[in-house]
Amino acid sequence: MFTLDDVRSAILAHEPELVTPGATTRQAAVAIILRESAVGPEMLFIKRAEKPGDPWSGHMAFPGGHKDPIDASLEDAARRETLEETGFSLEGSTYLGALDHQQAQPRGRVLDMLIAPHVFEIDSDPVFAPNYEVDECVWASLPAMARNDLHDTETKLLDGNPTIFNGYRLSSRHFVWGLTYRMLKTFFYTVDPAWQPPDEL
Repeated sequence: MFTLDDVRSAILAHEPELVTPGATTRQAAVAIILRESAVGPEMLFIKRAEKPGDPWSGHMAFPGGHKDPIDASLEDAARRETLEETGFSLEGSTYLGALDHQQAQPRGRVLDMLIAPHVFEIDSDPVFAPNYEVDECVWASLPAMARNDLHDTETKLLDGNPTIFNGYRLSSRHFVWGLTYRMLKTFFYTVDPAWQPPDEL
């Protein structure tokens, strides 16, 4: 279930739903990086550094960030941001394709901002050199997430009120939730339209 062969075939055949940005729309991109390991297919996450005023401070995420004027495309933005944040270059990786654009909704606020996930496959065991924006780089089992074995909940404050959030608890105990959790579910549905999401609270 959810082998890299499955992923390659599905992503290469996928026609992503793209958002046409407006004049003021902020554009960002993330890299969903996959590899085969001794324990099966894995996906890379980063833990963002704690930063006051950042709505994604300390969150688990995919490498990525805003599109800059030097970026020819959102794919290029994902590549550049991955190098800047993790110290690892995606040059030489296999580019599989794009997923549907996502909309940013930090703490329940809908922003005029689109996020474009781009999927890459690597065949190495990279040594990371995270910059000041990233605390950790973490690999997680793709099949275990797809089977919902890692589904969990965590209570966080939203506008001062305790709120239960669904997500995936990685073996490192990090909790993947929010936008990254939504992108993961989009990824799973893209690979297998019959995928069953977890029973969410």
